[in-house]
Amino acid sequence: MTGPGPSALLEAILPECVRVAAASGDAGSGPLLPPEPDAVRHATADRVAEYTTGRHLARRALAELGVAPVALPTAPMRAPVWPPGVVGSITHCAGYRAAAVARREHLAALGIDAEPDLPLPGDTLGVIASDAERAALAGLPPGPAWDRLLFSVKEALFKAWHPLMGVWLDFGDADVRLHPDGCARVRLAEPLVADGRTLGELTARWHATGGLLATAVAVGAAQRGHAACVSDSRTCLRSTLPSSDLGSSSTATKLRGTL
Repeated sequence: MTGPGPSALLEAILPECVRVAAASGDAGSGPLLPPEPDAVRHATADRVAEYTTGRHLARRALAELGVAPVALPTAPMRAPVWPPGVVGSITHCAGYRAAAVARREHLAALGIDAEPDLPLPGDTLGVIASDAERAALAGLPPGPAWDRLLFSVKEALFKAWHPLMGVWLDFGDADVRLHPDGCARVRLAEPLVADGRTLGELTARWHATGGLLATAVAVGAAQRGHAACVSDSRTCLRSTLPSSDLGSSSTATKLRGTL
């Protein structure tokens, strides 16, 4: 009997309205559709392979929504251009690639990220996290690579943020509190505006298994309130996030948003 497939990593943390396609490598991904090759014309072979796989998986996920194969060109800020009426996100890390999509009538925004369950290298944490976030990480029980998980939440957040807001998000513009129950509370220095709602706080979900971390931010299209759409009935702990923690980073480094 075979175990769960690669899609299960993200399906565990996404709403039922989301369709996921995932793979453990780049084999058999098929050709790109014009003008997609333009985005990787000068890229390395490895980058072309992961990009191609990401687009192939995105088309597989879109097919589950009933969307015919379509080119997914790259926008100026390196995110995919999704078909009208669809939100989506692509992620890739060593040994894992995935795409997730949903109808715009169900979700206003969607961001996913996958990372190896390994500590961040060097002084990366000092770049991406505020003093308050680092202190909160130090108080967490033994578990996944909490610092990498914090980074991953901010990656997923950016992918949900940018299509709605059209601007970069600094690492210091989001204060994240991770919880061992698989949730994370995010407080934004600048509220996210979605469907006429102003959302100053969001909920992210995370999952760790098989040496991989996955995170997701899904903002419900019709939801009234300040939290993101979540995929089951578990509730995240509410933490107090003083406003002085936000925007404290002087680093101009932005989230990758590389798809």
